[in-house]
Amino acid sequence: MADPRANFTLYGMRCPIARTLDIIGERWTILILRDLVVGGPRKFQDFERSLAMISPNTLSARLKRLEEAGIVERRFYEQHPPRAEYLLTKKGEELRPVLRALYDWGQHHTRYRGSNK
Repeated sequence: MADPRANFTLYGMRCPIARTLDIIGERWTILILRDLVVGGPRKFQDFERSLAMISPNTLSARLKRLEEAGIVERRFYEQHPPRAEYLLTKKGEELRPVLRALYDWGQHHTRYRGSNK
């Protein structure tokens, strides 16, 4: 018999939204996905430039979590020294409409606070 706890998340819920947030709900993760959706494959340094306030350890942990979840793939393009880039998998590509919905909602319901308008 399957372990009933296998369906629970850190939120302690079986809800699909809670399970999804367990994977992509941590701070910075959606913005990492945004960069991959908008710009395609990215190197670690590309994320560091785009997400200037993220620590390298946090970025590494988020990318590892996305890779473990099958949302992001790490592809090596140089052997010595090893260099990698990150790209969305098919599973990750399926998040495009979710990110688009967040973008549209933000355009409609929020305002950039740095603006003087």
